[in-house]
This record gives sequence, C-alpha cells and structure tokens, in this order.
Amino acid sequence: MSRLDQLLETTREEVARRKAEVPGERLRSQLGTRTGSRPFKESLVRPGLSLIAEFKRSSPSAGEIRPGAGVAEVVSAYERGGAVALSVLTEERRFGGSLDDLREARAASDLPLLRKDFIIDPYQLWEAAIAGADAVLLIVAALDEDDLELLYREAAELDLDCLVEVHDEPELERALELGAEVIGINNRDLKTFEVDVDSTYELCADVPAGKTVVSESGYRHRGQLEELERIGVDAVLIGETLMRADDPEVMLRELILDDELTREHLLEDR
Repeated sequence: MSRLDQLLETTREEVARRKAEVPGERLRSQLGTRTGSRPFKESLVRPGLSLIAEFKRSSPSAGEIRPGAGVAEVVSAYERGGAVALSVLTEERRFGGSLDDLREARAASDLPLLRKDFIIDPYQLWEAAIAGADAVLLIVAALDEDDLELLYREAAELDLDCLVEVHDEPELERALELGAEVIGINNRDLKTFEVDVDSTYELCADVPAGKTVVSESGYRHRGQLEELERIGVDAVLIGETLMRADDPEVMLRELILDDELTREHLLEDR
C-alpha cells in the first residue's frame, strides 16, 4: 500500500467517525452561519509571484516541524510578511492539524484561507465552509473521475474555490477536462513522498494560458522562486521552510524579494 493509499484509508476512517458524531444533515444546517468568503483565486493573480504560506504542524516524512506553534502568532507573521493567502493543513492523525487550526487562522488573519486535507467526501467541504475556508484542495490522484467532478461542483455551490492538484501529465489532463481554473503542481510524489522540483518545469508548459498555476513542495530559497516566476508560475505554496524559520515574517519577505521591508523589520527588533 502506497503512502497515499494509507493516508486515504485514514481519512475515510476519520470522516466516518465525524459523521457518526455529527450527521451530515445536522452539519449542513450550520452552513447558514458561514460568514462572507474572501477571494482566494483572485488573490493569486497579480504581477510577480504570489506566495501562499502554510501552517503545518508535522508530516509523515518530516515529523514535528514547529513544536508548540500557535496558529495566530504564525499566520499573523505570514500576513505581515506579504503572503497573499494562507493554507492550513487540517489532517489530524499524520499531520497533527485540525479544523480548530482553520478557525483560529480565520479569526487571526484577513487573508483568504485554503483548507489543505485529503478531501474525499462532500461532508469535508461542508466542514471547510463552516470553519471559515475560502478554498479547498482537491488531489486528482486521490479521486476517481466521478468523485472529482462531484466535489468540484459541490465546492462551487458552496462558493469555495478549488486548488486542483496534479503530479503528472494524465492527472493534468483530468484537471483540465474538469475545467479547473487553479492548477496546483505538487513536486512531491504522494506515493513515495519524494520531491522533484522538475515536475513543475515539465508540467507548467502544458497548462493553457488563462489558468492559474501554483507550484507546491521543495522550495527553500529566493533563487528557486525567481526561476518559477521566469517560467510563468503564478504562485508558490510554502510550508515547512516557513514553519522552521526562526522568524517566519523575515523569511517570507526574503523569499518574495521584499528587501526594504525585511530591513525595516530587523531594525524594529533591535
């Protein structure tokens, strides 16, 4: 069984458990309490390379990343540092996340929020909307065609944008057939968890004009981001590098080439 299969099996168990605690109809009845959405897709389309900053507690490959991390503290630093949107990893068993992290991020920041998880059931979309998400991640490798289309259409009904994630050419074709507007190219192979940043370079050229391209995984320094901008990538999603930084705000400003603001921040701390 691949790592992705293991993660999906865990997700099915967790969704079943939550459904038993809060049945779907009761959850759906809470959708009317949702506050206004923030424009996730639109936030990524601007001159230069946009950065989506991720709050991520741990991962199967890296273990615990930032012990004792506070959501409000970290996402506020991301917002000050120039992120255009936030990604919050909510998977519990393997990544240590939760919907509470998403709710805290919503309260602490005005930036659009992406719920990053292994979405396999409309129930998770309802959870995301109620907890304050503006967008969700749909992983093509994790879904058959019918489920992918069902979730994509249901997300639209809920006014949730979708970051549709691909890893290879066949998955990209499926995303384009779906009509996905925001294509995420994940450099991490979810079957092995190995990272190869060449994946973005290989797939980006095949994404039609007018689509928004987000590159994910494996970025640690400014030179890599300059190359992404050169080939026409619209945004990059970075989590572990920022979560491990002594000062996430300074690290983010260095990554997005904001030298002036970085110097100002360092002077304020003296």
